[in-house]
Amino acid sequence: MLTQTVNYDVRELEKIEEEEVLKLEEEVEQIAQKVVQYRTSIPDELASLLAFQRPVSTTHSGDGRFESKAHPAPGQESESGRSPGMGRHLESGTTASLVGDIQEEAEKIRLLKHKISSNTSIMPIVLNRIHEYMARMDKLESLKGIIHPALKRKWIS
Repeated sequence: MLTQTVNYDVRELEKIEEEEVLKLEEEVEQIAQKVVQYRTSIPDELASLLAFQRPVSTTHSGDGRFESKAHPAPGQESESGRSPGMGRHLESGTTASLVGDIQEEAEKIRLLKHKISSNTSIMPIVLNRIHEYMARMDKLESLKGIIHPALKRKWIS
């Protein structure tokens, strides 16, 4: 009887181990798919990000005009949009999506700059209000009236 239960336990352990192995194999397959996906998408995303962050220089032409052009990336010709270091050429659909992404990023940056400038223009008004309220608090303290402790000004030493 004891040998029968031992055999039964061994079979159960083998089944559990097989299930664990199958789960691990599935996880390995999923990780392999993610690696393949990242290997195909990250170079394009990185290229577009680097192209977007490349500084724009303005040059003065002889007739009084300024021309702006982006610096070419390392390993990239200035006139062509191809990068021989990447090993593949961008197709028109990919280029259009990159241009769309760059335009979206430019719009986000423009919106952020607008928010920052509007916040900085309001700053003097906010500071004046702070000074007014501090003066009110000082006036209330000089009256020696009963003021709730939460409303009292805390002096920082």
